[in-house]
Amino acid sequence: MNQTPTANQPHIAIFGNRNAGKSTLLNALLGQDFALVSPVKGTTTDPVQKTMELIPFGPVVLIDTAGLDDEGELGELRVERSLKVLQKADLAIYVSDINAMDEASFEAAKANFIKTNTPYLRVINKVDCVSPERLKEIQGDAVYVSSLKGAGIPELREQLIKILQDSAQDPAVVGDLLPYNSTVVLVVPIDSEAPKGRLILPQVQVIRDCLDHGLQCHVVRDTELESALQQLPKVDLVITDSQAFKQVSAMVPSTIKLTSFSILFARLKGDLNELIRGASRLSGLQEGAKILMMESCSHNHSHEDIGRIKIPNLLMKRLGKTFNFDYKMGQDFPENLEEYDLVIHCGSCMLNKKTMDSRIQQCRAKEIPITNYGIVIAYLNGIMERATEILV
Repeated sequence: MNQTPTANQPHIAIFGNRNAGKSTLLNALLGQDFALVSPVKGTTTDPVQKTMELIPFGPVVLIDTAGLDDEGELGELRVERSLKVLQKADLAIYVSDINAMDEASFEAAKANFIKTNTPYLRVINKVDCVSPERLKEIQGDAVYVSSLKGAGIPELREQLIKILQDSAQDPAVVGDLLPYNSTVVLVVPIDSEAPKGRLILPQVQVIRDCLDHGLQCHVVRDTELESALQQLPKVDLVITDSQAFKQVSAMVPSTIKLTSFSILFARLKGDLNELIRGASRLSGLQEGAKILMMESCSHNHSHEDIGRIKIPNLLMKRLGKTFNFDYKMGQDFPENLEEYDLVIHCGSCMLNKKTMDSRIQQCRAKEIPITNYGIVIAYLNGIMERATEILV
């Protein structure tokens, strides 16, 4: 893996009315004809995203959206889908056509940017269509460009970089928890869910984070863990796949800190304390409670699937009750959260922090508890306090 994961890249979303030149602007920033462009209103119907290198800042994800003034039944659905992009956007660009300035539309979009705590930048497009005198008359707090001619695009890139640098965060996964030269053991079970010939993303990111922070990192299977603990002179932390939590906890002496990849990502991507509080609500679930199992990525399922098989079975076995489970995956987080008694989310390694924060906030607003795969497994196995001790 030689590229920064998309989930770790800032997401820049482009909004505006139809035919404001959003797709043309995307192409101008990319320096290539990626998005479909035409004079027909509503050419872009669904969000389209593309990764680019914003030099010297680094990789970012650009997202083109449908026009916010789209009309009709389908148009309303497109607008709704466009606004959902704000749940993961780290920065919003609002594009206005200099020949069709619609302040009401901009103010409505601005209200949504503020509501979702999304920094924004206004871009006035098509400046090649007005005289220099007219341009001077209307210039204000915005970046003026011609996406078609390329005028103002370098200045826009500079503004984007400045905003991203001012708000840039590069949090550690594990490197801020231990002093330099500490020893970390990663427990990576190999089962039917493990991808053949490679590690999964959280494991790769933890290994890289250990290297970045000068931590000694040893990777073993659960079957070799006891041997590794005996051979290593000192171990400061063991990080395990959540599925092996119970077995690993029994092997690791109480003098050694223990947590899981999923719990580390709960801290990295969201509000760990909120997710721990969500797990504390498990014991109060009533017979027949409805639980949403939320996965951030799409994949095929097997008899060892953690979200669809292992956690539901463990929950019902430990609590002695039958629950109704609803399974969702991908980018769409349900609007009808009030129908659920609890949300159990995956480790969110494929989501950026803005998306996970947004989902937690939506649950909080509707007073629906939310927790995380790894936290639930630790709770049900009676090792929650131990698994989170190093993090809280």
